[in-house]
Amino acid sequence: MSEKKVKLAVAGVGNCASSLIQGIYYYKEKGLDTTQGVMFPDIGGYAPWDIEVVAAWDIDERKVGKDVSEAIFAPPNCTTIFYRDVPKMGVKVRKGKVLDGCAPHMKEYPPEKSFVLSQEKEDELDDVVAVLKETGADVLINYVPVGSEQAARFYAEACLKAGVAFVNAMPTFIVSDEWGKRFEEAGIPAVGDDIKSQVGATIVHRVLTKLMVDRGVPVKRSYQVNFGGNTDFLNMLARERLNTKKISKTEAVTSLLPYDIGSDNIHIGPSDWIPWLKDNKIAYIRLEGELFGGVPMYIELKLSVEDSPNSAGSAMDAIRCAKLAKDRGISGPLLSISAYTMKHPPKQFPDDIARQMVIEFIEGKRER
Repeated sequence: MSEKKVKLAVAGVGNCASSLIQGIYYYKEKGLDTTQGVMFPDIGGYAPWDIEVVAAWDIDERKVGKDVSEAIFAPPNCTTIFYRDVPKMGVKVRKGKVLDGCAPHMKEYPPEKSFVLSQEKEDELDDVVAVLKETGADVLINYVPVGSEQAARFYAEACLKAGVAFVNAMPTFIVSDEWGKRFEEAGIPAVGDDIKSQVGATIVHRVLTKLMVDRGVPVKRSYQVNFGGNTDFLNMLARERLNTKKISKTEAVTSLLPYDIGSDNIHIGPSDWIPWLKDNKIAYIRLEGELFGGVPMYIELKLSVEDSPNSAGSAMDAIRCAKLAKDRGISGPLLSISAYTMKHPPKQFPDDIARQMVIEFIEGKRER
């Protein structure tokens, strides 16, 4: 493994950032093999523990000004703590640009469950760009809340100005939209959009959909409903913030169908917020189809996962692939790792093909 580091900036120090950062130090202490929850232990010589957080932004008063090692455990974060001994990093969380990053309805809920806006001065675009340059950040991962369209693009713009690779873990369409061309023209790699968990509702739904298609069983109707107790689900109670999320999750499944089943016959999206579930996410998935002779059948299942650690493994791989692309001078959307780790990549591929593409990218046999 290389002694080089992947210098990471984080926009949004929530549950997902907490799991990712805990994981960096967990694997540094424990080491790893192919059975320990990491999809790609070695990416171009970079191990999980080669990721080093050098800058971070948030808008919550309980995180702004704190060392990242403290902020990841501050309310309203509620994910599982699987590695408590994260060392002091000497990196203070800065006040990010709020924009649309805090839905108005969040203030109606208890502070321990919701956001409490910091009164510190916000970093403007030039401030973020300056920090990215001063810290030598290689990659920025966007973890701002669902529906924060302006905030997500704010950090994407900062990456373009600072020459920093961009990983968009949220369902704002940036890498898969016209912004992808901007990153290519700027000579900067980008991965996105909307992180796909290691074994989450989307990947399970995709696998079952492909199984039915491959076995000649027409899919007639399908749903996936999700609920949980973290701030992500509380934020998404504002249905107007869900448009891109629903599109992202739905297209991740329908892209595998070689026919159109009609919008009335598929429903995928967040359903509700149940506080005591905390970071536990429950998903119910149903697919209805027809077997030989038109005989009806259905698959129905329940999935229960700790939401943020489930996405951290995918994020860890996306970050290291972005750094590897930067090392190689590759710019623009990285199609392979985007297709494997994101719900709404620039181009969809079946997951087995996407995995092989990532392996070929890591080995240098595929450019992007």
